[in-house]
Amino acid sequence: MASPKPTFKLKLHLSRIAIGINLTQTMQKTIEQLQYITHAAPSLTHSQLAEAACKGGVKWIQLRVKDQPYDKWLAIAQETKTICDKYGATLIINDSVKIAHEVKAHGVHLGKKDMCPTEARQILGDNSIIGGTANTFEDVKKACECKVDYIGLGPYRFTITKENLSPTLGSEGYSDIIRACKENNINVPIFAIGGIRVEDVKEIMATGVHGIAVGTAIGFGDTTNNAKRFTQGLTGYELSITG
Repeated sequence: MASPKPTFKLKLHLSRIAIGINLTQTMQKTIEQLQYITHAAPSLTHSQLAEAACKGGVKWIQLRVKDQPYDKWLAIAQETKTICDKYGATLIINDSVKIAHEVKAHGVHLGKKDMCPTEARQILGDNSIIGGTANTFEDVKKACECKVDYIGLGPYRFTITKENLSPTLGSEGYSDIIRACKENNINVPIFAIGGIRVEDVKEIMATGVHGIAVGTAIGFGDTTNNAKRFTQGLTGYELSITG
């Protein structure tokens, strides 16, 4: 029997004063190894794609809605939150701290031009998961200074789902950045992202990243079966970065 998929847990210490006594509460955030990023599709809604992925074993959904009015985006987020709650999956909202706060998502993923993670933390609270975006080691350092919980590093290869694409990294680029992280005692979980196929999993994980974030390779075609293939491909990998 395959061993359970490992997860990365971050511990937060929250101090509060109650009846004149200092109480320390330890909270944990589970950072899964596989993230599914939703996308616009002609035949399926974001929530339908999320449910199909969850049926395939995905435990982390990043809702990525583009070019939609706020009210429609909010409705999509609420529908997707219901699905994630049903399957016990983590819901991360791409770009919008306001949407994440309103639907009580587990957190938000922020691009380099989005709200500062530090400001987002003040709005969403210490228990929320906040992810950052990086293309270089300098980006990684900057994101870590803002106390992000994980980093999406990419792209691995060219992808049509991302506008204004940064230079691709390939396996060598990931290896170099992970090595630099270790040399500088940076242990935030790092995810490879961008054009990743299931046959890439072994090579990518060998670079030392924590996990992978996947969009079209799961969402196009048989989403549930695609998700199962990625989930199985990640089975047995130990955590590459510890804190």
